[in-house]
Amino acid sequence: MRAQLERDFERFKRELPRDFAAHVRDTYRIDLGARYLGFDLPHPVGKGSGQLSLSEEQLETDRAAGLAFVVLKTAIAEDPEGLRSMGAWAIHETRMKVERRRSVSGDEGWTVTWKGRGWDRSFEDYLSLVRAAADYTRAREIVAVPSIKYHLPRLDEPFRAAEYAHTTGQLAQAWGQEVLPLEKDFSPTLAGDTLAGERDQILRWLHEVPRQIRGAAPAAGVRLALKLMNARFDDPFQLEMLQAAAAADALIVFNRLWDPATGVAFGGYDLSERNLRVLGAAPWHDFTLPPLVGTGNVCSGRLILEYARLGCESVQLHTFFQLPLSEYPATGGSRPQRALHALVFDPKDGLIAGMLDLESEGSLERRAGELRFLDLSEANANRAH
Repeated sequence: MRAQLERDFERFKRELPRDFAAHVRDTYRIDLGARYLGFDLPHPVGKGSGQLSLSEEQLETDRAAGLAFVVLKTAIAEDPEGLRSMGAWAIHETRMKVERRRSVSGDEGWTVTWKGRGWDRSFEDYLSLVRAAADYTRAREIVAVPSIKYHLPRLDEPFRAAEYAHTTGQLAQAWGQEVLPLEKDFSPTLAGDTLAGERDQILRWLHEVPRQIRGAAPAAGVRLALKLMNARFDDPFQLEMLQAAAAADALIVFNRLWDPATGVAFGGYDLSERNLRVLGAAPWHDFTLPPLVGTGNVCSGRLILEYARLGCESVQLHTFFQLPLSEYPATGGSRPQRALHALVFDPKDGLIAGMLDLESEGSLERRAGELRFLDLSEANANRAH
């Protein structure tokens, strides 16, 4: 199998098979099947919300590349009059800057910085993109899910119910008759805002936002994922956030870190080290979590496996899809294709190599002759109970 992996790694540098997950299952007897917000996926790699998911052309590129899912750029909720309480987040994106960043522990990774925030076009334009996403999802080409930033009140303020009702209703209508899948984005820029300066205020949002969104949904209902930020507080508060958000259908853990000195969010190994440290502490606390999705410095198959072993059923990437072309071992294909080639087939740090190593050390066993990616997150859930 190791020799075959070396051959596949070289062979697929020029072009990745569209259904590479089927090839992995046939060749290595490894089932990469994963889950995101109730959707069964062929493998665990998806694209997080951002500048790389704001057009139908980008969706088509990701479908052709073989990504499992995409989260659309985060739009800003509005009420029936078009007023947006979080309108300050609808800032046009500046040019993204991809650069290396050395962590406190000395590991050198990558981060992307930009000054923009959410969707800055009309909400009607966003609904058009949601309709296209729904078509892709229904056709089982790729799962594509909208993302929204709703009103977040201060402790002494009520939620703006009209904003929740109008936005959720419009999204549901654009999506169609099925249950609406939706991410609520607690963005890293929120962590740098004075609005997120009080712990009780943040915990109130995490408790009540799911109820507000579900109460605003039409009869078909909503499946809700909360993308949690890294707050400006310590690790124990991150655990409090997990517990407060447990009513969601899924949690994306955790968004980028905030640098108050430069006023930008950042990633790299500082981010993944904190995220993994917090997730590693969660099973020792007396609360039950919904399904998890890992995010933060997902730059190798082995890091995907680290998130999986701490309960994550899939992962969202953003930075790794934007590296200079010279950083990918593949010599052909789009950036998403090149990223998948490295994440899955790298003979040292890819998903296949990592799962074979886990089998060799006795940490992962074959069932009916197969290694299963989801067995890793399920084993973590069993430990937690």
